[in-house]
Amino acid sequence: MATETKTAMTREERMATQPIGRLMASMTLPAILAQIINILYSIIDRIYIGHMEGVGANALTGVGVTFCITVFISAFSAFISNGAAPLAAIWLGKGDREHAEKILGNSVSFLLICTVLLMAFFYAFQRPLLYLFGASDATVGYAMDYLSIYLLGTLFVELALGLNAFIICQSQPRIAMFSVLIGAVANIVLDPVFIFGLHLGVKGAAIATVISQGLSASWVMSFLLGKKTSLRVRRSCMRLEGRILGSVFSLGISPFIMNATESFISIVLNHGLQAYGGDLHVGSLTIMQSIMQLFSAPINGFTQGMTPIVSYNYGARNFNRVKQLYRWMIGMCFGFRFLSTATTMILPGFYAGFFTNETQLVALTGEVMPLFMAGMLVFGLQNGIQPTFLALGQAKISLFIAVLRKIILLIPLAIILPRFMGVMGVYWAEPISDTISAATASVLFLLNIRKILSEESLAKIQ
Repeated sequence: MATETKTAMTREERMATQPIGRLMASMTLPAILAQIINILYSIIDRIYIGHMEGVGANALTGVGVTFCITVFISAFSAFISNGAAPLAAIWLGKGDREHAEKILGNSVSFLLICTVLLMAFFYAFQRPLLYLFGASDATVGYAMDYLSIYLLGTLFVELALGLNAFIICQSQPRIAMFSVLIGAVANIVLDPVFIFGLHLGVKGAAIATVISQGLSASWVMSFLLGKKTSLRVRRSCMRLEGRILGSVFSLGISPFIMNATESFISIVLNHGLQAYGGDLHVGSLTIMQSIMQLFSAPINGFTQGMTPIVSYNYGARNFNRVKQLYRWMIGMCFGFRFLSTATTMILPGFYAGFFTNETQLVALTGEVMPLFMAGMLVFGLQNGIQPTFLALGQAKISLFIAVLRKIILLIPLAIILPRFMGVMGVYWAEPISDTISAATASVLFLLNIRKILSEESLAKIQ
């Protein structure tokens, strides 16, 4: 046991000593691959569903409506992966492994409670909620077929997405990558089998997803309960403690809001598109959100790999190294987001064609995508700044940025603009809010970063 602990400490300490380029590659490349693979869960589902003979467009729209609920479910795992895991990394940097394990144990208990409550709520109200979220009589059947099965895997979603970050913060990104790889490969293989081979359609896609998520969750738990982990799930650490949960919530509330409000945004956008445009416009949003998810995956993986490095060095008081790390994080996020967004604006029809062969839907998506995506040209700044604030334990600033973009800007704009501009007002809301939010995040970062990198600020983190 002493040998295992010493090995774990050596593995973690390299985050403070290894050359930054080599460290970044070892920590972020597996996380990037894992995120890309993970996003294939929903992307592959939608590609197969969108090409179902005769019903593809309605089926794709129906499954797209469930996005509001599936994102809301995963938001609770974001509480843990983006709140508890960076906090555990900071305590590892401080040298207190026992407290880090208490954070892990409390996180497991929290996710178990969330699973029970979420399943009970959505099973009880799924039909009226789906109509509220933008389903029509033509698409609600497909939405219910998918969601009723997907909900069976809620526990798998929470454990796989919520706890995988605890593997990364131990400087074990390859192990974390395999947890995602196993599930994604299974989903890619099982999707055509259940959808087309067994003729189960949308239900088949949901079954494949649940099985795949179950495999990922099993991998994560087997590692965190095994002998190779330096942070182990222990029953003695699972009793909920108010002080620990308070610290986790204060840091995790920002990513939770970012994810949860993504669900409410989908509700508002879907409802507006349905009211002012119809099913075809809701389908265009499903395609564009899928593409945004696809290009967000490498950024999410990169920041997920970088966050524990920043947190560990912050906890270890290596402030100069922290400066180098956040410059890389913000620069890489901005560059990738700018280039990937530019391709979608230049070749919108090309991307839309992956998801459907319906000519009307491809034409509409090609028309509105350049406008809808425009704000993403600068949004990479926020993609890098937001996780930097989280890694440094700055819950309040991160929370404000999250609230600004989605609650203060995007939702009101998506409601108000269509009254003057019709259906195009819904599409305009996205780039306006993205641009203002990214600019605000940049100003806040420049004003606060020097104060954050101080002994006084670090001492306040509990």
